Amino acid sequence: MKKLSAILSCFIFIIPSIIVHGQQSYDLISLESKNFFGNFSIVPGSAKKITDRAGYDNQPCFINNLQVAFSSIDEKGNSDIILYSFDKENFTNMTRTSDKSEFSPRLTDCGQYISAVTVEEDSIQRLWLYPINFGEPELLYDDIEPVGYYAWHNNIAAMYLLGEPNELVYPYSRDNVITLAENVGRSIQKRPKTSQITYIDQGASVVLNGKSTYEIKFYDLDEKNTGNYGVALSESDDFVWIDKNTMLMAQGQELYIKKVNKNLDWEKIASVSMPGYGNISRLAVSPKGDKIVLVMERKIDTVATNAD
Repeated sequence: MKKLSAILSCFIFIIPSIIVHGQQSYDLISLESKNFFGNFSIVPGSAKKITDRAGYDNQPCFINNLQVAFSSIDEKGNSDIILYSFDKENFTNMTRTSDKSEFSPRLTDCGQYISAVTVEEDSIQRLWLYPINFGEPELLYDDIEPVGYYAWHNNIAAMYLLGEPNELVYPYSRDNVITLAENVGRSIQKRPKTSQITYIDQGASVVLNGKSTYEIKFYDLDEKNTGNYGVALSESDDFVWIDKNTMLMAQGQELYIKKVNKNLDWEKIASVSMPGYGNISRLAVSPKGDKIVLVMERKIDTVATNAD
């Protein structure tokens, strides 16, 4: 395991999934939101396209309140990490590699790097760090692979490793890599202001409103204990934390929140109607909670938008 001094001093079945999904088109859609004293809402009519092409633009993650990073596959099938700036409304390549593909961007805890799962020349999937000053990328863990998804805590990545079953692992040190869970979903999220890594447990299903779904669980990396936050919405794979006590999840074209400090029920807060687009598959929330970026499957060209 390679430890970088800058990191120590100072957050899909990935490739099988990407290959399949690469034949489909996905766009990024932004929404304006409000979060006053724990009351989170969507601004009506604020839906706006960020990307608009017949291709794969997916896996968004906010780097700061004005920039979102995402994975973008070009016409040759190669994936790079792209940065979109809300203030300038422009795009910048974080990576531009012909012999590698990068997926699942996240900002590291120290804020000096954008991390990404990188598919190397020999198809090995490992976690790499890309300096925000566009310096040379560096391999973080040389002996932990194949990585699919991950989240950051204490400058260390909790990583979803592909396998049968898949494993969620956390390397406290080079010689102490522990398994947090098995059979987890693709959404690995750090609960803000805690030491909890949260995930959807796909090892055993439960029934919600007559439909099969799974529990959302956590592993506390400091306390080294586990717990759960009730059930996920059925037919949904991704969730994010808006703040320490509020989760956001999509079902179809509807958005729901869950207040884990009050109850474990989901509350519908908005519907996002985009003519020519299918369901919401992924989402990201800005640090201030005033922006959301959604991923929606593109079916036909359209410019009409509406959110209510």
